[in-house]
Amino acid sequence: MSGQDAPAEEPRARVSIARWAADLAMGGRFAVTGGRESWARTIMTAVGVGLGVALLLLASSVPTMYQQRNERGDARSALSFGDKVKPGPDTLRLGNGGTTYRDRDINGTVMAPDGKGTPPRPPGIDRIPAAGEMWVSPALKELLDSDEGKLLRDRFPYRTIGVIGDSGLSGPTELTYYAGISQKAFDHVNSSYHIDHWGSEDKGKDEPLDPALLLLIIVGCVVLLLPVLIFIATAARFGGERRDRRLAALRLVGADIHMTRRIAAGESLFGSLLGLAVGTGMFLLVRELVSGVDVWGISFFASDIVPSAPLALVIAAAVPASAVMVTLIALRGIAIEPLGVVRNAKPKRRRLWWRLLLPLLGLALLLPLAGGFGAGTGGGGNMKAYQAAAGAVLLLIGVTALLPWVVEAVVERFGGRGSVPWQLATRRLQLSSGTASRAVSGITVAVAGALALQMLFASVEAQNTKDTGQDPHRAQLIANVPVSNGDQARDAFARYRETKGVRDLLGVTEDYVSDVHRGKDDPSTYPEESLTVADCPTLREVVRVTSCKNGDVFLVDSPYYGEGEGFVKPGGRVNLSFDDEGQPDLSKKKLWTIPHSATKVKPRQDPIGSERTGIFATPGAFDVADLPGPRAVAMIRLDPKVPDAVEYVRNSSVALSPAMDVMQLSSTSQSDEFTAIRKALFIGATATLLLIGASMIVTTLEQLRERKRLLSVLVAFGTRRTTLSWSVLWQTAVPVVLGLALSIAGGLALGVMLLKMVGQPLAVDWTGLGTMTGIGGGVILLVTLVSLPPLWRMMRPEGLRTE
Repeated sequence: MSGQDAPAEEPRARVSIARWAADLAMGGRFAVTGGRESWARTIMTAVGVGLGVALLLLASSVPTMYQQRNERGDARSALSFGDKVKPGPDTLRLGNGGTTYRDRDINGTVMAPDGKGTPPRPPGIDRIPAAGEMWVSPALKELLDSDEGKLLRDRFPYRTIGVIGDSGLSGPTELTYYAGISQKAFDHVNSSYHIDHWGSEDKGKDEPLDPALLLLIIVGCVVLLLPVLIFIATAARFGGERRDRRLAALRLVGADIHMTRRIAAGESLFGSLLGLAVGTGMFLLVRELVSGVDVWGISFFASDIVPSAPLALVIAAAVPASAVMVTLIALRGIAIEPLGVVRNAKPKRRRLWWRLLLPLLGLALLLPLAGGFGAGTGGGGNMKAYQAAAGAVLLLIGVTALLPWVVEAVVERFGGRGSVPWQLATRRLQLSSGTASRAVSGITVAVAGALALQMLFASVEAQNTKDTGQDPHRAQLIANVPVSNGDQARDAFARYRETKGVRDLLGVTEDYVSDVHRGKDDPSTYPEESLTVADCPTLREVVRVTSCKNGDVFLVDSPYYGEGEGFVKPGGRVNLSFDDEGQPDLSKKKLWTIPHSATKVKPRQDPIGSERTGIFATPGAFDVADLPGPRAVAMIRLDPKVPDAVEYVRNSSVALSPAMDVMQLSSTSQSDEFTAIRKALFIGATATLLLIGASMIVTTLEQLRERKRLLSVLVAFGTRRTTLSWSVLWQTAVPVVLGLALSIAGGLALGVMLLKMVGQPLAVDWTGLGTMTGIGGGVILLVTLVSLPPLWRMMRPEGLRTE
């Protein structure tokens, strides 16, 4: 062929869009018509990209999921901070009937119309339930009808008349009900209110999120999504060696180097587009499966799981674009000539400077935020939040970029010593350390990010965990029983004592008394104190007494009065009468004289964590029937040998009041925001971990497929299968160990910066470090075990056949 007939070398400057499109389309045709090998590579790429796309689509659906969930919650909300609604013909009286069953929260509302008009009905039901009727959610109906809900059925003395629709539920697994009671039954409800419409009027008035929690969300999103993006980039390079040999044939028939690169990019583009379709199908399938799953009390309808339109467009454009870009970058380091691909020669040593530059830039972005992230982060969307996210991304990507250099620097020092499996593994790593590094890059980022997140998580958890002052060793449950008089309080305590699973009960009946001498002109200025009636065992839990017998009275001075200024004294007289508005009423002359034998004592913190003052009388000294408006508090001790003792107590509580639940005492409590963020991060971490495992299985199978003929040659020459199996394990273990070491260093660096940003002291969560490292190693070990069966199938002499 003469020089005039040879195709001219394409200039590097500019190539027309039409030429790009034609070459990319040719690559796509090769991916389809290139035979079994091309289809195998395309399918592997599509599956790998599809896994990442499915998780990205799920992540992009999170804003819509929570928005629709919150909108339904706002639509059924009956609370607002405006003026109180006065009862009328079209209003509804409500009370909270929520309860708990075996650690599962059940939302409930009891209601009764105030008149004969048309009161507003909550979303999801057709009519207001009459007294003795209730609407239930599908999940609650299923629970009540099951054997598991046998004990729960005793708690609902209502007839089920229907199932709440989706518009009235936060999710398909929510346990909730609406029950109708009479107006008279509201006398036994602790608190109630009236509404004239449903729906919250206080949207957009949420408090700014705590800076530490905001940082937790930002870093959590970075940690969860980076492994996905890295895996998509890795999947676009599947089958590189076989593809490059095909490209050499194109060079032989006249294609220049730039055209072959565009054709290769077209193959990857087709695989990524097919991956988009596969990922969309996976997403639709997962959406249907996830819609009925309850994870830490959170569930969503399938209609909620819809990707945000802008984010979906970004995914649809970024995935194919990244596949093309990754392919072009990968081919720049390979010489594709007409007679072959120069890949097996000693590769050019990787540069270190730009790999170090990435984490240094990340640290440079994070350092200015040290100690000042909380300033100005309440409004959301500010530059500090973006700066923190960019710094975390650069630092974690820098850790990933360092991994190939570290693996190459270490494996090139391995000599020819050791067992045969070790030599096979190290030689393979020396020839293609980049492939092995890419296989574990996702787990490296995940472990590094998870470690930093764990350090920040431990700090934020300590910050959002408060000491309640409660002592669950002295009592496990507390019930505030709504009573109208002292006799009802006495009967309530007797019912609790007879309940199965109750070992002991500390019953306190209390009311207020007022001074009879001061403040006669204005009843609101009358000094008041509490009068508590309880037996001696109970009094020993609330005041410090050395001896007690029925008939004794004890006095505890209030800190609001100076020495000797209080009106509660031995021999003093107090007023027991109050009007309907809670003001002292001396006109009824209901007085009581404190016995002269009353003893002054010091208060003691009760199991609830509070200290009481005032008058403490035993039943022999004061009859609770004389209290006009008492409050009954039952502190209950359970028998640990009785299963479901808590549920029996809750059933007894509902028999006393249709809208009463008991509270379990706990020594600590956490903020609702932190609890919600923790649940969301755990859900995301679970999904990411599953993706990492699935992606590494796909990557390992692709590598084995690439080496199918080599494995067959080794077996044909008499190499034992166990030798090759151990070589695969060592080949996986070396980059994994190096990757985990690098991820620990990067995770600790990022964790230290995050703690400095929120002003928390340096604390390494060694337990979390060990856990995350163990999980990372466990995923790799599992992937290796899963890959052994296909490895053994490929190690057959039949693999030498060719066409």
